[in-house]
Amino acid sequence: MNNQVKSEDRVTDFGEVNTSPREVNAMLDLVKQETERLDSRFLEPACGDGNFLIEVLNRKLHILVKNFKKNQYEFERNSVVAIGSIYGVDILEDNAQSARDRLFNRFMVVYETHFPKYLNQNLIQTVKFILDKNIIHGDALTLNQANSSNPVIFCEWAIINNKLKRRDFTLADLLAYAPFEKGTLFALMGEEVNIPEPVNEYPLVNFYEAFKT
Repeated sequence: MNNQVKSEDRVTDFGEVNTSPREVNAMLDLVKQETERLDSRFLEPACGDGNFLIEVLNRKLHILVKNFKKNQYEFERNSVVAIGSIYGVDILEDNAQSARDRLFNRFMVVYETHFPKYLNQNLIQTVKFILDKNIIHGDALTLNQANSSNPVIFCEWAIINNKLKRRDFTLADLLAYAPFEKGTLFALMGEEVNIPEPVNEYPLVNFYEAFKT
């Protein structure tokens, strides 16, 4: 069994074949400029245990360290932007949880390496909270949560004057966009699209306290 296949049953039942790092990086190189923007959003609709998402995060973490390794506050603020820009859906619950864990653990390695003297526990809780909201156990074909008629809902996270704004959208609404003059949660590079109405909107909070929303 190669490292792209966990079991023959999973391949048969779910068509699960993990994308290799070489293929992932080749695809990301096609949009290299976007991978170097901390606020550029990426969605993997069949994310598995996170092979694609972890490489997106690695590239964003590289930019974070390059720009903010001497400024912990800016590193932490922009970490929320970077983590909040990565989204995934997978039909297998263990995959979704594994993807969350891999992204969180990778972030923590970088955070602890560059700021070992003090780790902000509120930031750590916020990163966990955002990953729980952004990596969904769901079905990208039905656009519903797994084994449910409830829709997949994604959160938009935006920093406004050092405050965090959260808005919730259904994935179905986000995909049913029409050309317009505004941006949306997910768009092709340079594409102008319409923003649907959020299903929930939350007051501005300190970016360290997203987990309290």
